[in-house]
Amino acid sequence: MSRERPRRATLPPAEENIKKLENVINEGNYYGAQQMYKSISARYVSAQRHSEALEILHSGACLQLNNGQVTCGSELAVIYVETLVKAKVPYDDDVLDCIRKIYKTFPQIPLPQDLGEDEDMQQLNEALGDAKIRVDCCLSFLKAAIKWSAEFGAHRNGSPELHVMLGEYVYSESPELDMTRVSYHFVRGNNPKKFASTLVNFMGKCYPGEDDLAIARAILMYLAMGNLRDANFLMDELKKHAQYKEHDLHRSDLIQFINHLLPTLQRDALPLFNMLRTKYKSSIDREPAFNERLDEIAELFYGVQRRNPLQGMFGDIFKMMG
Repeated sequence: MSRERPRRATLPPAEENIKKLENVINEGNYYGAQQMYKSISARYVSAQRHSEALEILHSGACLQLNNGQVTCGSELAVIYVETLVKAKVPYDDDVLDCIRKIYKTFPQIPLPQDLGEDEDMQQLNEALGDAKIRVDCCLSFLKAAIKWSAEFGAHRNGSPELHVMLGEYVYSESPELDMTRVSYHFVRGNNPKKFASTLVNFMGKCYPGEDDLAIARAILMYLAMGNLRDANFLMDELKKHAQYKEHDLHRSDLIQFINHLLPTLQRDALPLFNMLRTKYKSSIDREPAFNERLDEIAELFYGVQRRNPLQGMFGDIFKMMG
């Protein structure tokens, strides 16, 4: 007589597990809850009940983060995005709102100020370590979300809204501020006004000589993507702010170059473009990446084919051999 296979237990509605897991969190058993969130959501995925798996993971990520459990919360947030990919969920405003809710639960904690002599270094080192963990965790989540959004219906560079979130969090929370990374995400975003206020804030606390570099970098990044509109908007917004005027940035050769470059790109003026690059070469050379950006801009706006550096190198070798 053949044995009957035991039937799999039918999964209850997701809401039942969400309430049960919430109680485990409220009891302070964060690690135990984490393992349960992962195993229970996996069962719903196996049963092809993706929407309920997403509800469980979303609830868990937000609860863990609200309780200061950054590592646990961000792990569930990343699994949430991985489940979006598995279920081939298209990018839309509803899912974007869910991602935004998780993002808003990531802690934002200012670094300690005015510490005493004995405790300052220890507390500061601990605070810096915690801040780095928070930023790395948030980056992992948002980078995964951007990749999903690019694959399932947003802009080819990923959701502009998600790029703004990432730039915003890195700027406000990173203990080692990298304005190149911040700018990279803001220029792929859709909020140049917020980017302008971020740059103004940076200008108020950066070292001398970093302010005009940050502005030029942002403008050239926009232009290298063919986005002349937001480049002009950003520059106009900066000029409205008192911080810009206080820094006397209009006297900077690099800013003068940008001020001449923007109107030049609005017309067919390749000779003038090249003349500006020659005249302001020493200022442009302050950051090696600027010349690469300008080559990209020349190709986009004037059809100038970029020279492959390997071609030049091999050409020089052949000349030497000849």
